[in-house]
Amino acid sequence: MDSISIIDLLVFFIYVMGITFFGISFFKKNRSSKMFITAGSKIPSWVVSFSIFATFVSSISYLALPGNAYGSNWNAFVFSLSLPIASVIAVKYFVPLYRKINSPSAYKFIEDRFGTWSRVYVSSCYLLTQVMRIGTILYLLGLTLNTFLGFDLVLVIILTGIIVAIYSIFGGIQAVVWTDAIQGILLILGAIICIAFILYNSGSGPEKIFETVILNEKFSLGSFGLELNSTTFWVVLIYGLFINLQNFGIDQNYIQRYLLTESDSKAKSSALIGGLMYVPVSALFLFIGTILWGYYNSGESLPEAISESPDKVFPYFIVNVLPQGISGLLIASIFSAGMSTLSTSYNSSATVILIDYYNRFFSNKQDDKVQMRILYIASLVVCFLGIIVALAMINVKSALDSWWELASIFSGGMLGLFLMALAPKIKHKIIPIVSIIFGIISILILSIPNLFQSLFGISNPFHSYLTIVVGTSVIFLTGFFSSIFFDNQSKQNK
Repeated sequence: MDSISIIDLLVFFIYVMGITFFGISFFKKNRSSKMFITAGSKIPSWVVSFSIFATFVSSISYLALPGNAYGSNWNAFVFSLSLPIASVIAVKYFVPLYRKINSPSAYKFIEDRFGTWSRVYVSSCYLLTQVMRIGTILYLLGLTLNTFLGFDLVLVIILTGIIVAIYSIFGGIQAVVWTDAIQGILLILGAIICIAFILYNSGSGPEKIFETVILNEKFSLGSFGLELNSTTFWVVLIYGLFINLQNFGIDQNYIQRYLLTESDSKAKSSALIGGLMYVPVSALFLFIGTILWGYYNSGESLPEAISESPDKVFPYFIVNVLPQGISGLLIASIFSAGMSTLSTSYNSSATVILIDYYNRFFSNKQDDKVQMRILYIASLVVCFLGIIVALAMINVKSALDSWWELASIFSGGMLGLFLMALAPKIKHKIIPIVSIIFGIISILILSIPNLFQSLFGISNPFHSYLTIVVGTSVIFLTGFFSSIFFDNQSKQNK
């Protein structure tokens, strides 16, 4: 790739410094733990909507979706099609539930149903996945700036982690959601600008591009077959539905945002709009990859080394085709997608540490200065651990594979337990414990390579996407049928 221009560097650095100082500017408004965590429930609903949307999107989405569409088709868009279903369920059930509980923690509800152990289990799973998530995003952002700008990978990881931590700590949730909104707008703007340049910078023109991609079925949503071991339309749709039910139902990042608006109606509209926004924006990302394929297969040249790696095509286009200044804007928009996700994880993780651990087990005193100190320390600890994970990933073959393996193990258990908690019939204390054990065993069997075949003598019939589906289903169904059994036993004993 050609070297990036000074103008692009200036655009990038002005953006990063601007968003940092903007976040810090909220410091005076966040001198209490309540303001740090919920902003006094005074955030405009449109800002919360953008924040929920930005939480969905990371730099992974910004680069991976175009690469996916370039290399194959629009099968990844099916994931987005599950969001309207999950959003409606969230508005009808999840938002009213958490607004009624009125706790900054997503996991108090679990404890109320099943006891202290369940709260500790789920919150621990959440913190572990967030640290892994932070590390993965820091690593990928480091790779991005290393590729685009030639910056040292280790240095970028450390500085990015610290920069985001600074405005997250000083600005609290207000800084997080307002910077999310700005970064969400920049992200969309960057995608639209990029599409315009691809379509109208081509010598063959947009008509030739569309003719080429349509002829090669690049807009296909994948196979509609019923097999479970490949990324069919149905497999991706079911996977997306379970993942998004988990996001809306038990992910602290989302639950915390339900409490940021002053009324239930605004909270519902924020959740609905924020979720639905991702659908057209993900289509924009996929559209970029599709028309890039048409762009480079209808007359424009592309180095062979780049063409063989779909994930590298979009970065190559940004650096080599876009005008000076616009390239810097696109790099900033990619970076902003990662920053918004990181800031959300910092704030929500610190909230969980304070509410679910410190306040729950170590101190019942509501000394706000002490609580603010815990929030600051927790944010720094999470930042430090995330940086350690990111540095460790430098030598890992696939950072994304590592992230997905860990996330699949824990997320299945979290969602399954949450769905059990929603079922009023499940009352016996032993049932959720047994269900979790069976669920985690099933998830491990599916997650560890060749373990399924060694135990059952047949190849794994499920695609890796379905691990969370199987794990969640095993937990819930075990709990449901166990409850029926215990109820019948109780009736017989009477």
